[in-house]
Amino acid sequence: MVALVRSMVDDHPARPCLVLANSADAGGLARAAEMGVETAVVDHRPFKGDRPAFEAVLHDRITEAAPDIICLAGFMRVLTAGFVDRWSGRMLNIHPSLLPKYRGLDTHARALAAGETEHGCTVHEVTPHLDDGPILGQAKVPVVPGEAPETLAARVLAREHELYPAVLRRFASGDRTPIHI
Repeated sequence: MVALVRSMVDDHPARPCLVLANSADAGGLARAAEMGVETAVVDHRPFKGDRPAFEAVLHDRITEAAPDIICLAGFMRVLTAGFVDRWSGRMLNIHPSLLPKYRGLDTHARALAAGETEHGCTVHEVTPHLDDGPILGQAKVPVVPGEAPETLAARVLAREHELYPAVLRRFASGDRTPIHI
């Protein structure tokens, strides 16, 4: 999130209008506030068992901010088709694997266990299917023999901070051509 906000200056076609989290202790909220970006929290816990109600409040709060594009970054809630379809073609996500490999969680450990020689991250359009939308960009990192998942995760995160802003700039300009770095 910080890399995205920092990138949206000068000639960038997008501007941040809201950083929203589902937990008040999300680190990005304080960072966004320090950067002068409006923040909000829609806690999912009071809606236990009623995902549509949570998503209705989430949708209303996002709609108030009137974004053209939603960038998911560290939002660890699976969104339903009803929510995703409302924002179809305008919602991006970054995932720590070279999709279509390793959808879901624990991607770094899974890549290492599979003996991959390269790993990375993917920015994609969000669709109702988990980590399955059109790919807008990928960044690769070599896997170092014997490395720990945490080390690989840190190297992938550095690439995420390069890739996501580059994809957002292109996407906000109306260009969906995938970027590969």
